[in-house]
Amino acid sequence: MEKKLDLILEKAIKAIDGSETLKELESIRVKYLGKKGEVTNILKNMGSLPNEMKPIIGKKGNITRNKIEGKLKKYKKILEEKQLEEQLRQENIDVTIPGIRRERGHQHPISKMIDELSEIFIGMGFMVAEGPEIETVYNNFDALNSPEDHPSRSYSDTFYINDELLLRTQTSPVQIRTMIDQEPPIKIISPGRCFRFDELDATHSPMFHQIEGLVIDENITMADLKGTLDLIAKRVFGEQTKTKFRPHDFPFTEPSAEVDVTCFKCGGDGCRFCSGNGWIEILGCGMVHPNVLEECGIDSEKYSGFAFGMGIDRITMLKYEIDDIRILFENDVRFLKQF
Repeated sequence: MEKKLDLILEKAIKAIDGSETLKELESIRVKYLGKKGEVTNILKNMGSLPNEMKPIIGKKGNITRNKIEGKLKKYKKILEEKQLEEQLRQENIDVTIPGIRRERGHQHPISKMIDELSEIFIGMGFMVAEGPEIETVYNNFDALNSPEDHPSRSYSDTFYINDELLLRTQTSPVQIRTMIDQEPPIKIISPGRCFRFDELDATHSPMFHQIEGLVIDENITMADLKGTLDLIAKRVFGEQTKTKFRPHDFPFTEPSAEVDVTCFKCGGDGCRFCSGNGWIEILGCGMVHPNVLEECGIDSEKYSGFAFGMGIDRITMLKYEIDDIRILFENDVRFLKQF
């Protein structure tokens, strides 16, 4: 029995030294030390040995098992180190190999226009203010002096979530939030997405972009509004651009006006682009209605202000001569690459 244990130890050591993988090493462990392993079987069958041989074989068996376990542990560490070295070799990065060239994206024309307009306004001392796209009926209509029977409040024009919440139809609620939270003087712009119940066609979309401006301070007049918008028109469409104010009606401004600019294609002579009249409408504006100021806790006797709003989609289409608003939202790479 002792010779058999010596032979098992010799075979086990030789097998361990010849193993090349951790899987082979585990198979050797099971073969000799597992529940049905050769060393285990000898120790299990010691009951059939004479009493005087049991302690001798028991000791010899334990020594054999310990030697095999020690060899397995040592060789396992060697194989694990080799495996790690091979893994590191395979994962090694050659920094001299040229990288994979990634195709760069292109800024969307609407984003480009928002950045351009924001830069112009910031240069004039305006701050950029933002607000939620899901708004209260109060901020979107009530606080803006909108009559209860105004057409814009109807379910055919506005996306209502419930009786108190809606998708904002303009970025004017940002102005309301600012006037409530901030003491004058106030000088902000509020770019962002708006939503109205419009059929999608070449000039309309249920989701569109606006940028609105608000100035509140002492002694603000219509002259300040006209000077501001005239400068903006020149910065966007060129120094030769002229502006024309036409009387209009908005619930939140009094007096109100719509603003036209000379056609940047024909310079005002008349062409297909401006339908032959030489002028293109770009925005609505006016002096902030005293009711709006008072609703927001601003003394209308002390302060006055002006507000204006323009469709960024429309300005983008005019500047880049895009004749269908749907192109702006189709994500056609061929179109976007032009910008």
